[in-house]
Amino acid sequence: MSRKVESRYDVIVAGGGAAGVGAALGAARSGAKVCLIEKYGFLGGAATHSQVLAYCGFYQQGEQPVRAVAGAGELVLVEMRRVGMDGKPFRSPTTGNWIILLEPEGVKLALDRVLANHGVDVFLHSRVAAVTRTGRELESVVVAGMDGRDRIVGEAFVDATGDANLSLVAGVSLQTGNEAGFLNAASAPIRIGGLAPNLKIDRQAIIDALAAYNISGLHPVTRKDGGIYTQIPGSGDLWWMIIDLPMKDLTSETYSHAERTMRSAAHDYVSVLSKSVDGFQDAYLAQTGPQIGIRESRHPKARYHLTSDDLLTGRLREDGVARAAWPAEIHAETGNPVYHSVGGKGYAHIPLDALKAAELDNLYFGGRIIGADDTAFGSIRVMGTAFASGEAAGVAAANPSLDGAAVADLLKSMDAIV
Repeated sequence: MSRKVESRYDVIVAGGGAAGVGAALGAARSGAKVCLIEKYGFLGGAATHSQVLAYCGFYQQGEQPVRAVAGAGELVLVEMRRVGMDGKPFRSPTTGNWIILLEPEGVKLALDRVLANHGVDVFLHSRVAAVTRTGRELESVVVAGMDGRDRIVGEAFVDATGDANLSLVAGVSLQTGNEAGFLNAASAPIRIGGLAPNLKIDRQAIIDALAAYNISGLHPVTRKDGGIYTQIPGSGDLWWMIIDLPMKDLTSETYSHAERTMRSAAHDYVSVLSKSVDGFQDAYLAQTGPQIGIRESRHPKARYHLTSDDLLTGRLREDGVARAAWPAEIHAETGNPVYHSVGGKGYAHIPLDALKAAELDNLYFGGRIIGADDTAFGSIRVMGTAFASGEAAGVAAANPSLDGAAVADLLKSMDAIV
């Protein structure tokens, strides 16, 4: 049973990943009283709970790094630098795309600090269990925490959960997976320790070792290119993205099977490297998870859905409030990602209506649940872009009378790139 009303906020943000942090910062810097609700005991989303140790989307594709995200995202990078990460663009030798490498413990600390510095109340180990709504507006959320349930009243709400959990309990229309009902494959990056100092990795040796494993191994490797790997900043460990997992639905049975498969496969693959690849003789599996990386689950209905044509032509708009610059990365087939470059100037505008719920007037979206078709989704779902769309959602939630152009102007005054 819910307790009495304990608190009221101008903006309530559900989810503490990149989009949620961006939303909380955007709303707080607009003068709003803000709380953020996160189910884990730490912030960071996929960067800290799924070993996705790279911020994608901060930079456009190209020979030289061109910034596409600043504002709240830059505030986070500043705090990351203070705890020891350089936050500089790194060009992936596998894809040629510009990323920012991460160390998860530093990310957790940086996010704690940046939200505290801006007066955001953060409720960890908590999740939205129910809502109250009247007509086309949400009135409150019931938050289930370690000490029971509390009702928190808000003027506006941002769903930055990634899985659209707030939208789900709010009863808005949801699409599962893509337009045909299929889900992008899940990822399972792993961390490997025990490598030889100053190791120069032989990619072909990795490819050959995994090909030999595929002949009789329990978990055949679907990626044929040896995967994406790099050294984790401040560590001798290797980050390796080699495991992709098909997700047929959103049931607990499917998720449980994927988690068990990921752990078994990770142990197998590291064992293969230790036996077959120079420099990996003492390698060991340092970490998985804590959970698999979910690329796609539910999509709530927005007032506008960014289209493939918007992205591939690099469409610019007066009501644009964020930039989508990451090439559309589609994981419809496990182990075989397909990329589509963003056209025009190398980015497309995300309009304000892509961040607004179609069926509720005070519910906003940030991150991978904003309005987007299948191709555009492959661009907007990454964490760098999520900081930007989240920040825009937070600013709009704190200033509901503003149109897209006015929200963009306010974002620019906060040093966001629009």
